[in-house]
Amino acid sequence: MTDSRIEAARLGATGPEVGVQGLGCMGMSFAYGPTNADESRATLERALELGVTLYDTADAYGAGENEKFLSPFFKAHRDEVVIATKFALSIPPDDPSRRVIRNDAPYIRQAVEASLRRLDVDVIDLYYMHRRDVNVPIEETVGTMADLVREGKVKQLGLSEVTADELRAAQAVHPIAAVQSEWSLFSRDIEPKVVPAARELGVTLVPYSPLGRGFLTGSFAKAEDLTSDDFRRQQPRFTGENAAANAALLDPIRTVAEAHGASLGQIALAWVQQQAAVHGLPVIPIPGTRRPTRVEENVAATRIVLSEEELAALEPIASKVAGDRYADMRFASAGRE
Repeated sequence: MTDSRIEAARLGATGPEVGVQGLGCMGMSFAYGPTNADESRATLERALELGVTLYDTADAYGAGENEKFLSPFFKAHRDEVVIATKFALSIPPDDPSRRVIRNDAPYIRQAVEASLRRLDVDVIDLYYMHRRDVNVPIEETVGTMADLVREGKVKQLGLSEVTADELRAAQAVHPIAAVQSEWSLFSRDIEPKVVPAARELGVTLVPYSPLGRGFLTGSFAKAEDLTSDDFRRQQPRFTGENAAANAALLDPIRTVAEAHGASLGQIALAWVQQQAAVHGLPVIPIPGTRRPTRVEENVAATRIVLSEEELAALEPIASKVAGDRYADMRFASAGRE
């Protein structure tokens, strides 16, 4: 593994340059079973050494605990990192297990102040609307977010899981630097409309779950392989007959991986990275991991170039995937397009 730093790409038309691969930090505190704080801290440091500078979190990850966990690392490297966090998934006091989507102005102001406190920073570099509340006009939501930019609390604005029309309406209010949506060999529903809109508007695509929540690495084959507190046990693609059908779809990835002397995950990531050239816009995936060795593996994928023949061999996979990304697709862009 070489220690040469990865290349950079820009967030939006006027945003900062960041490493062409970011780091999703959710699993360090939340959702994917037991965590190891020391190993996660080592992962953060190793990622930075390799040129990963975009770090992604959200106020909903562990009810703010992920932001708190990341704060010391961000403070130690404030001039080297770009901090991305999100609002919109409110936690009802009477039921901490639930999430209620809120995009209204009072909530946004409450959320940004809470994130600033937990992160212990003066300004958030990239602030996302995590999910869309269709009962609040997106122009109002982005208008409030734009006020945060003018007030110096936020530098750049992002949206997550929005449709092409929602992105255009938002862009008319204030420049949007990034759209975060699931995008992988298993999840390509943003390509017909969202990706062309982002290219047209000069918006960077930030794919989350580019490894299919780990399924594309071959690290698990069905929900039962996961710990009882792993939220992937509730996702349709990883249960019952869907899981068995989807596991069979990894075979063409294995063939390409063998040709490159690479892992399954590296080929899956290389495919996502290469969509920047395929679609003509900046693409900065944020694979999540809690292990330094996995960061090294992920970063190495930025240097793998797939041939036209290999891309063609991988092309049919997504159309054969069994099961939706979520049990309830109303809160994903594909459920509203």
